[in-house]
Amino acid sequence: MDFDLSEEQQAVQTMVREFAEREIAPVAAELDEQEQFPAEIIRELSELGLMGILFPKAYGGTAMDYITYALILEELGRYDASVALTVESHNSLCSNHIYLFGSEAQRRQHLPRLTGGQALGAWAMTEPGSGSDAAGMQATATRDGDQWVLNGTKNFVTQGSVAGIYVIMALTNRAARERGISAFIVEQGTPGLRVGRKEHKMGFRASDTAQIILEGARIPEANLLGELNHGFIDALTILDAGRIGMAALSVGIARGCLEEGLKYAKGRQAFGQPIADFQAIQWKIADMATEIDAARLLLWQAASLKDAGQPFTKEASYAKLFSAETAMKAATEAVQIHGGYGYIKEFPVERYFRDAKFCAIGEGTSEIQRLIIARELLGRAYV
Repeated sequence: MDFDLSEEQQAVQTMVREFAEREIAPVAAELDEQEQFPAEIIRELSELGLMGILFPKAYGGTAMDYITYALILEELGRYDASVALTVESHNSLCSNHIYLFGSEAQRRQHLPRLTGGQALGAWAMTEPGSGSDAAGMQATATRDGDQWVLNGTKNFVTQGSVAGIYVIMALTNRAARERGISAFIVEQGTPGLRVGRKEHKMGFRASDTAQIILEGARIPEANLLGELNHGFIDALTILDAGRIGMAALSVGIARGCLEEGLKYAKGRQAFGQPIADFQAIQWKIADMATEIDAARLLLWQAASLKDAGQPFTKEASYAKLFSAETAMKAATEAVQIHGGYGYIKEFPVERYFRDAKFCAIGEGTSEIQRLIIARELLGRAYV
């Protein structure tokens, strides 16, 4: 197996790293403190082609592979997980759903705006009463002549209040549960669609998260995305690939914790010597580094399989599960290395700690990843 990155991959990695160090790192703490969406940073990233990473040039994308995608999200996540999540959710969820399951007319109508950064994408499945049990949703879409009428509430929508294009899941056959869910493209400004409560979160505070309320929102019949009643099944495919992105983001947070911990341990004096001299600190650093490298290898395995067109569901869940839990462990140890200073906002590890917790929740909790892995290993008869 070849672990060497191509020259093109290394060039993209360097470009994003330098951008993040120059433009994101100096303002990340302020954006977090003020819960300010990084609109200018996202605009600059779109100019670098990072809002259309996965998509063909015919639709305005940059046609990069999933290994490169993972490298980009790791570099962004190392400095600001909120920026990384914006790029990840825009690419992996909304845009990818339209690309993979949209008609050619839908692709040509919507993807150039998404890949060019003229519109941010949002993907709405979760509801106030349904999270991991996505099939328990209550939002409905009812056909009325040549239109669909949408009613319901969606929770925790990333880019919820700033998106220009939404992919929204709703029931079109309540009796069929998950086999009666369809996906729809809904544009900002559609009468009957409004933004509800904006969430004030523990972490990812510069990422926009809001409630979407649908009250008789009418959209053209042509805005059905994919086959009727096939939206949930298509969503599972979208989430498989999305877990590669979430794993990469998690590795970025974990790497940030390690690098900040190394820097602090070398500079902090205790008992007349740097705390890096103490075995207790050295063991923490050794464990962090080992687990981060293992997480990255699981991530690259899943991304390589995706690029090769091979099955990758199990491997994506491996990567997402292990990377998310590695990020939380690395953040905990980084705070511990910093001692009291790790508990105050002056040092970034406090923010990394808050951000890391979401990685084990978003786009499928750790518990759901274990169920997926068990199902893949045992077969559906056992799970």
